[in-house]
Amino acid sequence: MSHDVTPPPMPGHTPAPAPGYGPPRPPRRNTTILVAAAAATVAAVLAATVTAGVTGDKEAEAAPTVTVTETVSAQGDEDAADADVYAEAEPTPEDDGDDSYALDDTVVYDHDVEVSLSKFSRGVSSEYASPENTAYAKFTIKVVNASDKTVDADEMTVSCAYGDEGREGEAIYDDGLDGLPDTSILAGRSLSVPWACELPKGETFLQVEVAPDYDSETAIFTGDVK
Repeated sequence: MSHDVTPPPMPGHTPAPAPGYGPPRPPRRNTTILVAAAAATVAAVLAATVTAGVTGDKEAEAAPTVTVTETVSAQGDEDAADADVYAEAEPTPEDDGDDSYALDDTVVYDHDVEVSLSKFSRGVSSEYASPENTAYAKFTIKVVNASDKTVDADEMTVSCAYGDEGREGEAIYDDGLDGLPDTSILAGRSLSVPWACELPKGETFLQVEVAPDYDSETAIFTGDVK
């Protein structure tokens, strides 16, 4: 017969649970779900901020233009792409630098100034000329000022070349060939200037380059002189 007596529990006192027993623990929160929810919230805030910046009251700035270059993997395609690039880069007739005119053409500039050459003839300079005893081609340069501004004739430039190799033809200064006048061409007026440049007797091809003023491009006249 056992003499162990378990006293009754005291009022207001809960006995300690036996090992392996006890009240259930609260469920563990899913940390992964919380992190994902936080990331989604941040992304939503950023998206709302960007949208507000673009669609706000102020007009959004234009986005820079982006050029996308297609990558070609096959060698044959690369060669074809290179051929297309070179074809586009090939100069057109307007860009190939051949802007010459015939000797009897009239060149009209955008500011309504016209330049033309006429009255071609041959001659030989005198012993007092510069250079002396030199065969030359003589012609008249006419500048018509159809603009509403004055053109300074002393700003005109003239140069010559002759032959297939493009040798420089010196300007001839002789009796009646005094060079460019130191005058102005008023609006609606014109000016004719006699000019001569070296052209040996065995040569016929002549190139004359004229610019009516400093602001105008040079007009290139080419052709044969009999």
